[in-house]
Amino acid sequence: MKSVFMRYPGGKAKAVTFSYDDGVVQDKRLAEIFDKYGLKATFNFNNIRPGRHHYSKEEIKEYFLSKGHEIAVHGAHHRANGHTRTIEGIKEVLDCRLELEERCDSIVRGMAYPDTGINLMGNFGTYEQIKNYLTELDIAYARTLGGDNDSFMLPQDFHAWMPTAHHKNPKILEYVDKFLSLDISDKMYYARRVPRLLYIWGHSYEFDKDNNWELMEEICSKLAHNDEIWYATNIEIYDYVQAYKSLRYSANSRKVYNPTLYTIWLDVDAKLYSVKPGETICIED
Repeated sequence: MKSVFMRYPGGKAKAVTFSYDDGVVQDKRLAEIFDKYGLKATFNFNNIRPGRHHYSKEEIKEYFLSKGHEIAVHGAHHRANGHTRTIEGIKEVLDCRLELEERCDSIVRGMAYPDTGINLMGNFGTYEQIKNYLTELDIAYARTLGGDNDSFMLPQDFHAWMPTAHHKNPKILEYVDKFLSLDISDKMYYARRVPRLLYIWGHSYEFDKDNNWELMEEICSKLAHNDEIWYATNIEIYDYVQAYKSLRYSANSRKVYNPTLYTIWLDVDAKLYSVKPGETICIED
């Protein structure tokens, strides 16, 4: 039996994404840094929270969407889902999504949990309740917090998506170097040849507060222009993984059919294959 591993577009084994919260005025400067280095990010906006900058439809298009970035939900009032009753949580997410879709003139499907998210549960709620209503509200994924993920693994549960680290983590540059040095090839033990993801999060206002914009410049310059890396938003990663999971195999695993609209890449015993939309390929013996 051959070993099969997902590969990102172009056959790449590594991906990088960023996630920044609150829709603050400093997001524009951060987006310009990502643009400078050819990187992509997801920006998670509130829409009612007092004291926050509110980007207009024109600004969202100019600074974010036209450059390939994603806008995602961060709660209408920035209230932790774990502390709200189900009906309140639904309203928080739905009101935010409706407002953002109006300003983005596009479909918004992603989310980052606000405040303590699902890390602290009040009012006797459960994560299962939250995941159920997010699914019903067509929220495809939700980023959580609470632990480093420097194994760079993709999530098993996209509604509890744990990033690698905050940019203020004292080991962040060490994590970047560790990620870049990974050799995900037939030289690696076969069970470790899974695709990897470096996922950095934070708040752009922290760079003003800490007077350290040069840190993000250093992170981005280390990661930029690398042919081994797919630069993607959160939703692009989610959609690609779902497309990969939709592949259909023959009983003997020698034929693979792709029913999706994506070209999907596979590593089969260190040999790369691509499967175009609607195509069936044969795996060599």
